[in-house]
Amino acid sequence: MTEILLIRHGETEWNVGKRLQGHTDVALNNEGRRQAAALGRFLLDEPLDAIYSSDLLRAYDTAQAVAIPRGMQVQSEQGLRERCFGAFEGLNHPEIKEKFPEDYAAWQRRDIDARYPDGERRAETLREFAARAVDCIARLASQPGNRKIAVFTHGGVLDSVYRRVKSMGYEHPRDFDVLNASINRVSFDGQNFQILQWADVSHLAHASLDENDNPK
Repeated sequence: MTEILLIRHGETEWNVGKRLQGHTDVALNNEGRRQAAALGRFLLDEPLDAIYSSDLLRAYDTAQAVAIPRGMQVQSEQGLRERCFGAFEGLNHPEIKEKFPEDYAAWQRRDIDARYPDGERRAETLREFAARAVDCIARLASQPGNRKIAVFTHGGVLDSVYRRVKSMGYEHPRDFDVLNASINRVSFDGQNFQILQWADVSHLAHASLDENDNPK
């Protein structure tokens, strides 16, 4: 049995502006750096066998704030990246709806096999993304010697793990929190995940929601 601390990256300016980030490499803002530092202090005495992170800066820099005070190395994993949204990236909900009305409608239907227009990178379907992200976490948790690990990643990855545990279809609207710099404790027994604690932000003064949670 491996315990996984699934941690969403700290806040970015695109989070504040409700702009889809996807694979776009957006850095933490001042609040995000404050959140990351708070995580570092909170987790300083937590036993960890390894620290893994998405290779995107917002996750990697959050992980570094935890790893450096502990004298640990962050292991970078592309499989922990957010979903690639193609041409949606950099846009907010009203802009996507105006530029890509049919694709926006598919997104709001949570169509698991919809592929949005490509941007700088080829967009992933929700099915492709979820399989990639959850499989990556399962692989990391299964590494020899990993009894407790920290995994720094993105809102969509947390969403996918939660739905896997709850056997919740993607057509079901999100009715659970996915918060910046939140700690989400999950166990993995080699086959199944189990949620131990979700959306813990007790280490933060306040919390901010994922950009997918509010279309305004």
